[in-house]
Amino acid sequence: MSKIILTGDRPTGRLHVGHYVGSLKRRVELQNSGEYDKTFIMIADAQALTDNIENPEKIRQNIIEVALDYLSCGLDPAKSTLFIQSQISELCELTFYYMDLVTVARLQRNPTVKAEIQMRNFEASIPVGFFTYPISQAADITAFKATTVPVGEDQLPMIEQTREIVRKFNAVYSEVLVEPEALIPENAVCMRLPGTDGKAKMSKSLGNCIYLADTADDVKKKIMSMYTDPEHLQVSDPGHIEGNTVFTYLDAFCLEEHFERYLPEYANLDELKEHYKRGGLGDVKVKKFLNHVMQEELEPIRNRRKEFEKDIPEIYNILKKGSDTARQTAAQTLAEVKEAMKINYFDDAELIRNQTIRYGE
Repeated sequence: MSKIILTGDRPTGRLHVGHYVGSLKRRVELQNSGEYDKTFIMIADAQALTDNIENPEKIRQNIIEVALDYLSCGLDPAKSTLFIQSQISELCELTFYYMDLVTVARLQRNPTVKAEIQMRNFEASIPVGFFTYPISQAADITAFKATTVPVGEDQLPMIEQTREIVRKFNAVYSEVLVEPEALIPENAVCMRLPGTDGKAKMSKSLGNCIYLADTADDVKKKIMSMYTDPEHLQVSDPGHIEGNTVFTYLDAFCLEEHFERYLPEYANLDELKEHYKRGGLGDVKVKKFLNHVMQEELEPIRNRRKEFEKDIPEIYNILKKGSDTARQTAAQTLAEVKEAMKINYFDDAELIRNQTIRYGE
């Protein structure tokens, strides 16, 4: 069996460093690993519309932002198929068929759906499209017969629901669909990088994101204003590492070689943490070190983005070609699904022949 990856992002804004350490960096590594036969990267605009239906221009404008972030991070259209979800009509049809395999009660029990509904204050009025997102996601994954879906831990219930749909379909009809496996980040810190203000999640509305497209000055300003330890008032005070955003970011980005270049008095991050905990190490010094680390990581991304921004029509061309390729793959899966469900009336020569014989008697 071919090894195939399917993953993607909602185009509700520019991508930030949380996306980068949580998924983008890993996607590039997987793309270049040679372990997978195909990689599909989806810009999930249709899914984004489920809770932005009154603001389609927001989604429209952010398609190009996400595409630029993808390319600047190293996703290569020669190795990965980059496509736009709404341009693959077969996904809608698959979703429609899969709806008959899932109960309302099962959707209501999905922890991810429950959490997302609460976060968006949808309790009193849930859009059906948003409520049925797990079914739509199952269509996205199975359309490309993905064997591997890189996700954060919070998305595991969604992957399990896809697996249930696959098992139900294959049991009722025939072994057409592939049951996917989730691939979660190896570094636990990368699963959910907090906002610069220490909040649990980066959010554009909270203004606590470091975007991949931010200038070097913007990145520095955001790092120097980061939430640290509110009890670490003086350099001499002992500091706390837990809940300290600066150290959380260092856990996600820092390598031992960074100390050789920017902070040679420490051998590694453990030594830095120990000094901070016993006192005598100021927040400013640690933040300056983090700034060096992150600038080194983000500068090549910014430079590549500037190059891609010079030819925007080519970016749309890449997305169109990718969408055409993705549609062909999804169409093949849909044809197999319809054959298994016995609704491929005009392609079933045996059906037509038998009915001809039946009514010719």
